[in-house]
Amino acid sequence: MAQKFTVALEDDLDGGPAAETVQFGFEGAAYEIDLNRTNARAFRKQLKPFIEHARTAGRGPTRRGARTTASRHRSGEVRAWARDHGIAVGDRGRIPATVLDQFQAAARGR
Repeated sequence: MAQKFTVALEDDLDGGPAAETVQFGFEGAAYEIDLNRTNARAFRKQLKPFIEHARTAGRGPTRRGARTTASRHRSGEVRAWARDHGIAVGDRGRIPATVLDQFQAAARGR
């Protein structure tokens, strides 16, 4: 037997039927509110002067930790161990987590 589910949005301001979910952010927090067409239009109208004078912020650059001599040495050690144990690993790039897990398990067993 097939089932059919219907989702009805309720306007978070006045409790009536809502037409859309409006998403917005403020002071680093993300929000969403279900609004009917009139309330959504009023929401956008109220924000318009602020948005017109604002600049888009984007996500900003992601920061990666710098590779250290120790981490490069450890990568070389893991790759050498894997090859000695018949596990195929590339000369460059990320070492698969399964290989790292096996290496760590072997190191604990020493």
